[in-house]
Amino acid sequence: MIDFSNFYHLIAKNHLSHWLECLPAQLSHWQQTSLHGQFSSWVKILENLPDINPTQLDLKNGVIANHKPELSNGEKARIQNILKLFMPWRKGPFSLYGVEIDTEWRSDWKWDRVLPHISPLEGRTVLDVGCGSGYHMWRMVGEGAQLVVGIDPTQLFLCQFEAIRKLLGNDQRAHLLPLGIEQLPELKAFDTVFSMGVLYHRRSPLDHLWQLKNQLVSGGELVLESLVIEGDEYQCLIPGERYAQMRNVYFIPSAKMLKVWLEKCGFIDVRIVDHAATTLDEQRRTEWMQHESLIDFLHPDDNSKTIEGYPAPLRAVLIARKP
Repeated sequence: MIDFSNFYHLIAKNHLSHWLECLPAQLSHWQQTSLHGQFSSWVKILENLPDINPTQLDLKNGVIANHKPELSNGEKARIQNILKLFMPWRKGPFSLYGVEIDTEWRSDWKWDRVLPHISPLEGRTVLDVGCGSGYHMWRMVGEGAQLVVGIDPTQLFLCQFEAIRKLLGNDQRAHLLPLGIEQLPELKAFDTVFSMGVLYHRRSPLDHLWQLKNQLVSGGELVLESLVIEGDEYQCLIPGERYAQMRNVYFIPSAKMLKVWLEKCGFIDVRIVDHAATTLDEQRRTEWMQHESLIDFLHPDDNSKTIEGYPAPLRAVLIARKP
């Protein structure tokens, strides 16, 4: 079983200590009632990963760990074979002792689009909502964040995160909790909150924005990245049963409408800082993610449209501040 006691001890000594009033009970309930059928086997696989302390660790330019002297080919093969048991790998890439995890998404490209526009993370306490396997969390650590907390209820992502953490020398600067944002109390404790690739999956997007605001300290910064459409502040796409083969897509506003939503929720200094179409180089099938990917979700005769005929994925980044 994955042990969260290190996180409990850590926050007991800082401004997140009031979270302990409910968090242990929530995670205990999760362990008793919500475990995926493969979760126990994934945890056992984690135990087979070697304990390694990297002699070279670069979280500034990627998630890159190396060791001198170099690991043997047999040791590298062992790590690779174990990590492949956690497929599919969606967000990355990771470079670990000569093992290159080529994930479905080039999440480093998204990070490169976001980073120039955010406040420096040095010394900050950060929340990453819908963090996946935690790639961006490690990049936040690389930018100097004091503590990064990720939440994502997908249990495979938790196991992938713990696998990477073990191979990074059991680094305690980042922690992933198997929770959704709706399970968090109003902590009002994070200097920066990231929500990237989440909003369009929410049935009530304004409620999601309020939930994000309630996690921030006064003056804290929200970094919001989401699917958008072209258009003015009155434009919003409400897809039918599926969008790009995804069932759980509810609202895709224009970036200008999203700015209005943020202001309606009380955020200030709202800025649209980036637009980027998702390309077939940024999201694709790889050796580490062998299921369908973006090429299968676009119209075969017109890649400017999804297979359903909607505008192809366009993503925007907005930055906002809590008063």
